[in-house]
Amino acid sequence: MALSLISRGTYWLLFTCVIFASHPCNGFYLPGSYMHTYSTRDEIYAKVNSLTSIETELPFSYYSLPYCTPSGGIKKSAENLGELLMGDQIDNSPYRFRMNVNESAFLCTTHPLSEHEVKLLKQRTRDLYQVNMILDNLPAMRFANQNGLKVQWTGFPVGYTPPNSDDDYIINHLKFKVFVHEYEGTGVQIFGTGEEGMGVISAAEDEKKASGYEIVGFEVFPCSVKYEPEKMAKLHQYDEVPSVNCPLDLDKSQIIREQEKISFTYEVEFVKSDIKWPSRWDAYLKMEGARVHWFSILNSLMVIFFLAGIVFVIFLRTVRRDLTRYEELDKESQAQMNEELSGWKLVVGDVFREPSNSKLLCVMIGDGVQITGMAVVTIVFAALGFMSPASRGMLLTGMIILYLFLGTGAGYAGVYLWRIIKGTSEGWRSLSWSIACFFPGIVFIILTVLNFILWGSKSTGAIPISLYFIILSLWFCISVPLTLLGGYLGTRSEPWQYPVRTNQIAREIPARKYPSWLLVLGAGTLPFGTLFIELFFILSSIWLGRFYYVFGFLLVVLLLLVVVCAEVSVVLTYMHLCVEDWQWWWKAFYASGSVSLYVFLYSINYLVFELQSLSGPVSAILYLGYSLIIAVAIMLATGTIGLITSFCFVHYLFSSVKID
Repeated sequence: MALSLISRGTYWLLFTCVIFASHPCNGFYLPGSYMHTYSTRDEIYAKVNSLTSIETELPFSYYSLPYCTPSGGIKKSAENLGELLMGDQIDNSPYRFRMNVNESAFLCTTHPLSEHEVKLLKQRTRDLYQVNMILDNLPAMRFANQNGLKVQWTGFPVGYTPPNSDDDYIINHLKFKVFVHEYEGTGVQIFGTGEEGMGVISAAEDEKKASGYEIVGFEVFPCSVKYEPEKMAKLHQYDEVPSVNCPLDLDKSQIIREQEKISFTYEVEFVKSDIKWPSRWDAYLKMEGARVHWFSILNSLMVIFFLAGIVFVIFLRTVRRDLTRYEELDKESQAQMNEELSGWKLVVGDVFREPSNSKLLCVMIGDGVQITGMAVVTIVFAALGFMSPASRGMLLTGMIILYLFLGTGAGYAGVYLWRIIKGTSEGWRSLSWSIACFFPGIVFIILTVLNFILWGSKSTGAIPISLYFIILSLWFCISVPLTLLGGYLGTRSEPWQYPVRTNQIAREIPARKYPSWLLVLGAGTLPFGTLFIELFFILSSIWLGRFYYVFGFLLVVLLLLVVVCAEVSVVLTYMHLCVEDWQWWWKAFYASGSVSLYVFLYSINYLVFELQSLSGPVSAILYLGYSLIIAVAIMLATGTIGLITSFCFVHYLFSSVKID
């Protein structure tokens, strides 16, 4: 039943609990994540992820550029489904660290750069590509001064181009600062898997003590240094070299040009820190603009109170008053009243007439239930801290797995609505197949087109053929059977019965001064006003490489969005019934579902004004393709919320009307 039917006392109690439960709103991760403890002089090797750029959004392999390779060869790290889909490619690297040993070491000297390598290095430099390095599962952090402010970044640039210059310079010397915390405590009891693992620190029965050092911070300061190739050619990997003060003069920096031999070096300094293991990600997840998030929530609350007031007036004053007057009259007076009055009471014989394209509507509702369930469960788990940022790709992997297993709910909801509309379960198999293929089919087509573009660009963001077959196998082996199972269960449940009979001849809808779709499109602005501020932070995290981990705020915004969508659809449905428009099914769906149009338009606005540096049509097509997938998912989810709420409202409204 619609939220507006809940008593005011229960509503306020529920809402207060949600607010207080989400009060911290500063997403956290399980502090018991499995830690690595090192002894002095233990060797630790850094790893490298794909090169990324906010200019192109096309990731490339680290070793696509002429960097030093490990002596034992390049080895890829095991990656989960989410990492592969995000274009991550984590490889080993020659950067070696020895715990608590400060050193400055030589890596290698490249062969003379070819024309192709120079062109590639210059292109990556001018496209602002970043090298993403990882030590003990912590990304390298870099601090830079920008307009007088200290800005935090992850990774470091491939190179740089001085102002008013056509020359490019490569970053070939890295100064690392590794923060370590001395650990003394009991053993760690592991209860999960993965590179970072999941565990809890517990007191062992024998109270066996463990000690060592934990890595709690990883900073890098990059610079470009010109070395003498003849002198560096005599050195071997990890030979000691003098410490370097990063030069400010361009003539002492390493230029990128043909036949240049580039020498790579690094130095590392270990610094003891009071930061403990559970808090080591705080520097990355530091929340900026908390007041903006709270403003977004308060803004949404004002919209909810405004709409709740309208719904309150509809129920307790208009509807109740009309029903009371209608029921107090005798049959003769009711007949006379029907001739004199207009409004929703006159469409009693048409309000439950089958909508046009009813099968498509049931398919979209089924997929909407599946997407809504996936979003709610994922955000709740993330807000509770189960989606650790240390486990890359875990969020996307969890969403995909949830979507697959929620196929049962999708099949059940779609077939159940089909039986309500049709009064029969005939054709439920075809409907279940359509539900299983509709939204995944849209996503598959868009991703295939984008994947051909990525393949043409030789980007690591392209989905491998093997992964395509894995995803298709998961789809057909898990999602499709579960959707068919849900459809079968839907045929076995008892559907709601319409409270009134439908006339054989449809009632003519009076002409209106303005088209009804204008009102439907306008209704989408209210749900959009609830989420657009949070949408800005989410888009920034996706396209500008920032961490988004304020899932507490996101959970509150999601709950507010559900309430607003429900209220908007109820109000709009009532308005259409009052003007004797009984074709409310699709209007109720798009009243709240039209928010997706504004989300997509806002994405275009974000592309034009926030991603001004995005270069080339390929990057823009990728951005718009992914934005279209998000918009379709939001349309199905919000439209489903609106239609289900409106159906409950209409069913309740006309079940109170006595008809012979």
